[in-house]
Amino acid sequence: MKACLLLQRRFAYVGHKLAVILKEKGCINEFCGYVYLRSSYEFLKNQKEIAYTSLLLDEEIHNQFKNEPLDLNYINKIEKEYGLPNLWPYITVDRVVMYNMLVREYPYNTPKYTHEEMMRIFQVKSKAIISFLDREKPDILIMVAVAGVGATFLYYAAKKRGIKVLVLGETRLGDGIIISDNYLNFSWVEKIFSKLKKEGKQCEEVQAARLYLEQFRQRPTTFFYDPKMKMTGDRSNQLKKLLPDKLFRSLFWFLKYTWGYFYKKGYNDYEEENPVTFFTDRLRRRIRSLIGFDFLYDAPNSDEDFAFFPLHLEPEVATLLFAPFWNDQINLVRQIAKSLPLHFKLYVKEHPGMLGYRTHGYYRELKKIPNVKLINPKVSTFELIKNAKLISVITSSVGWEAILLQKPIITFGDVFFNSLSSVKKCENIERLPYLVKEQLENFQHDERELENFIGIILQESSAVGLTEIWERGMEPSAEKERLTKLANLIIKKIN
Repeated sequence: MKACLLLQRRFAYVGHKLAVILKEKGCINEFCGYVYLRSSYEFLKNQKEIAYTSLLLDEEIHNQFKNEPLDLNYINKIEKEYGLPNLWPYITVDRVVMYNMLVREYPYNTPKYTHEEMMRIFQVKSKAIISFLDREKPDILIMVAVAGVGATFLYYAAKKRGIKVLVLGETRLGDGIIISDNYLNFSWVEKIFSKLKKEGKQCEEVQAARLYLEQFRQRPTTFFYDPKMKMTGDRSNQLKKLLPDKLFRSLFWFLKYTWGYFYKKGYNDYEEENPVTFFTDRLRRRIRSLIGFDFLYDAPNSDEDFAFFPLHLEPEVATLLFAPFWNDQINLVRQIAKSLPLHFKLYVKEHPGMLGYRTHGYYRELKKIPNVKLINPKVSTFELIKNAKLISVITSSVGWEAILLQKPIITFGDVFFNSLSSVKKCENIERLPYLVKEQLENFQHDERELENFIGIILQESSAVGLTEIWERGMEPSAEKERLTKLANLIIKKIN
């Protein structure tokens, strides 16, 4: 059996370790890969543990668009074959190609490429991926996230060829990882959940689900592990960075980064940040954070009726992939605010990882909406959930936490908990006021259904803590133990 791995940026190192374990278990004997980041590609080429039959470097393909003449006949043909229903979703999900973000820091939002250049970028990447899959003929594709022109086309091209696709996703129940055959939901959970619902049965792990719910409700904790999600944009944290030792470390790191950009191979790759813009973008963020945001915040009032909307991290798949028509969160907040009963307030709270990135002007626009209150990110999200009459999210984990706490929610994007009958997804913005009315007046929490849903997720997942391994790394034996759990999960789905 042969597997193709999508090895994105730093995940390449984790993905490679996973491939080694899968090979040791005798499940998969050949591997090929689609790689993002030249440093990851060099690592994979130079390691001796696995002889990849082929490695396709995204940056190398991307550079070819400059000399590629635009072929509209090819574009029209591919659009008929792979359109969703057109080809724009492949481009708009790519935060570098579409918005020039990552190369520049949010809130920068000016495309680097013209319309014609975007078509040529899609053209070279789709051609390379089609040729790659036709040549390599993998049996399965293993991937973590669908993001970027190449990764998204790889996903759909594999599907079209009947290649088994395994997408790894976080369960949002502790450090669990689950496998799905699509990126929109937990596909195998959906099938079991639907079957048991029809038969009126409960899953085997229902007792474990009850225990989880009991513990969560006694002491709610967020599932998400990401060391970068700390409120580093808080004014007090920024003042600490002005201390001499921290300033020296920052300067040393910047000089090292600048040397690497200009003197290492591949500095002109399209995802590389220029040191000059890197410095100016971060200087602007530092100044915003030093000024602070406290003067913009409103105090919560437990005596008033309110709905709660958490701002989402940007640019991320939460909006680019799962809710591509809701990138403009200010406009979405306007729509939610005017869909509420007249006396309601809408509490809006910043994502902790975004503090310092959004401008003061962004928050002032939110505060122009008459019934909107901007809440300090330090205020407990769980307290807001408990006191809110309604929670609305795009795909945020706050929505899942609200479900666990038996609160009515409305979603705007594709997310796994849309499967629950108590959740209402807004498919048509004109229907939003009616959905709000329905959730406020007729909301019914179904505990049995929730227990079944959680139980199936627990049954189909494994405690891996993949993000922690990816972001921080672990002691080798503990890391291998966890990745072996993930390998076993993959083997189960392959079989």
